[in-house]
Parts: sequence; structure tokens; C-alpha cells
Amino acid sequence: MNILKGKNVFISGATGSIGKSIAVHLAKEGCNIFITSTNKNKLEGLEAVLRDYKVKVMLYPGDLNNDNEVRDIIEATKEIGCIDILINCAGVFPNISLFKISDEDFDRTININLKSAFVFTKAFAQNMVENSWGRIVNIGSSSSYFGYRETSIYCASKHALLGFSKSIHDELKDNNVRSYCISPSSTKGDMGLNTKGQDYSTFLDPNDIAKYVIFSISFDSNIVSEELQLKRMIVR
Repeated sequence: MNILKGKNVFISGATGSIGKSIAVHLAKEGCNIFITSTNKNKLEGLEAVLRDYKVKVMLYPGDLNNDNEVRDIIEATKEIGCIDILINCAGVFPNISLFKISDEDFDRTININLKSAFVFTKAFAQNMVENSWGRIVNIGSSSSYFGYRETSIYCASKHALLGFSKSIHDELKDNNVRSYCISPSSTKGDMGLNTKGQDYSTFLDPNDIAKYVIFSISFDSNIVSEELQLKRMIVR
């Protein structure tokens, strides 16, 4: 039995490599998909791909660094109905040394990588609780566990996202609302291309990450992968 078929999914950062792959794999499962990111043209391209799977698709562009636009995105989801599965995938990766980080850099990173996950969770989890079914997937990073030079804001945001994810899981699990923090190592895509000092050819395939997400949220029994680290076999 496919427990995901017909569920309504919200994906932030949907046009990034991981977000796009998750959207496609969930559409294959028969989910209705609401996608958001800052780039309308890329959203429309992804929408066309998803519609091939004969599911309902909606898009709404917005900047998660702007509180008003975040509220507009949430309001727009009402057309697709209650959100059953939330994928917090939006992220920015400032590769900046400590002494060159501006207040604007800090605020933007925290707003997009962390605050948006909090706001979307708060907005959608109430209906999940009322329906006694929900999935909240927070896309973390190896930086949720480790610190790396010139990525202090990014690492801080991902550490915080892991703590948030674990906390809300404990708070919501009695209502069959499960929270997952899935933390991949460096992944192929635009963000991966900005990673310094590593061999891009060894980076993870975003489709493999998407498969882990689908597998993890597909259980309705008394088992849960509350957090997963997805590492590379070979690191260069």
C-alpha cells in the first residue's frame, strides 16, 4: 500500500538539486505538490516536469528572507488544501571568513536556513496534528554535526535545524506527526559547485538523497528514522 499517494506536499527550495529531486520522486508516488523558490522561471520548468505524473501542482515564488513574502507563500497553499508533508529544503551557503561576515549575511542565512523551517512548520503542523498524520522533513547537512572553516553561519544554522527537528518530533509524535532531519554530505548542484577544496566528482547524487527521503517517510508503523547522516563513501 502506498501511504503517500494523494498527500499534499509543500517543498521550499524546490528548484535546488535536492528539492527538485524530492519533488519528482514524490510526484512519482502520486503526491500533489506545492513548490516555492525565488526563481519563477525555474519553478515553471519544474512544474512542467511534475505535471507529467498527472498530479496536482502549484507554484508560488518568494524570498524566504522577506517575512511578507513568506506569509504570501503560506496563504497561497490554501488552494491545494491542507499540507500533509512538509519538506524544508531551502538553503543558502555563504562561504565567508569570520571577519568578513556582515549582519546582513548572518540574518539572511538564519532566515532562509532556519527561520523559514520554523515558520512553515508552525503554519502546517496544526492540521497535521488534527488529522493525526504528518511528515516534516528538514534537510540538514554534514554541517549539522561538524564545523568547517569559512562556513560558520551555515554550520550554525544547520546545527540549529537539527535541534529544532528533534524537538518538534518529540512534541508532535503522539499525534503521528513525524519529524526527520536528513543530513547529506556535499551534494552535486549549484551549492556543491560553491564548495571549496573538495572533489566535486565525489559529491552525492541528489536523486539518491531523494530516495532516502521517500523511504524514510513511507512507514506508518512504530518505526522512525528521526535523523540520518548521508555520507560519501569516498571523500576527496
